[in-house]
Amino acid sequence: MRIAFGADDENEATRAVLGYLSGLGEVQRVGSGDQWPEIGAGVGRAVADGRADFGVLMCWTGTGTAIAANKVPGVRAALAWEPWIATGARLWNDANVLALSLKRLAPDVAVEVTRAFLETPRPDPDEAENIARLADLEPERPAPR
Repeated sequence: MRIAFGADDENEATRAVLGYLSGLGEVQRVGSGDQWPEIGAGVGRAVADGRADFGVLMCWTGTGTAIAANKVPGVRAALAWEPWIATGARLWNDANVLALSLKRLAPDVAVEVTRAFLETPRPDPDEAENIARLADLEPERPAPR
């Protein structure tokens, strides 16, 4: 599994999530420092361009990086704070980027949420029509140069 990871700060929660991710496969670190818009968009681009299978973002609330990632066509970033939310984001929304709060989640909870997200193998087939409608809402992607 190839995972793009970005965080605008580092603490026990980010270190715990990175430790977990490193045991799953290739982890591509995207961005550094406090430029959360660029970090969120960078992880989003890595997923949308196929350089990563999934993205994991962490910022103080998780909201800013999720908003930035969702500006990238093809990204469906979801903010989750418990495993049930992360599982639902994969099942019912086909989320491909997980956003977490590095400030409010304990390290073990952050890992549990990440695990739930990544271990949900595929979206619920009953939601396929709704998930397809999400693509209809996106602006057209510019042609590659």
